[in-house]
Amino acid sequence: MIEFLKQLTDPQSIIQYGGLALLLLVVFAETGLFIGFFLPGDSLIFISGMICVSKPELLGVNIFELILFLSLSAILGNCAGYWFGYKVGPPLFKKEDSLIFKKRYLELTKAFYDKNGGKTLIMGRFLPIIRTFAPILAGIIKIDFKKFMIYNVIGAFAWIGILGSVGYYLGTYTWVQKNIGYIVIGLIIITLLPLLFTYFKSKKPTHR
Repeated sequence: MIEFLKQLTDPQSIIQYGGLALLLLVVFAETGLFIGFFLPGDSLIFISGMICVSKPELLGVNIFELILFLSLSAILGNCAGYWFGYKVGPPLFKKEDSLIFKKRYLELTKAFYDKNGGKTLIMGRFLPIIRTFAPILAGIIKIDFKKFMIYNVIGAFAWIGILGSVGYYLGTYTWVQKNIGYIVIGLIIITLLPLLFTYFKSKKPTHR
């Protein structure tokens, strides 16, 4: 089980052993199921774009089909998260921490949502943890579903389209293929910075 979880957090292993089907499942889980917050969404999309150039036989689709399928999976994932939050509601904020659920992640998402409103569903796509809990929080506060779907679709295609296209373009360079590990680490750091800023800012005491 531990070895399987290690494979799920390694983008290259996900693509190599699971192909397109597992890729779609991981994107779905990370964008709507609170147990999927640890999955490597950004780096996974980036590397899948590269593979469309370097090893297209692994996925069996071109870059346009990849972006379409991944975007649909991300949209459906958000819908699942929305309805989960809609049905479960506020009790989630009272739920005790467990191995797969941390209440502070939901509180962090709420702080980000309070600052950015519905745009969180678009901006949050590019932020780990936020993209998992944003649709759940949208369901909890019962945002209008039509409005939710507009943000959902725009955010999904923007997130998948940008990261997938950049990976596809950079995948044509040999240097990038040889240093993919460092690039993934850099990508993780870049996406975590806004999240850490929001977290520490929310911890500061407020004054009248």
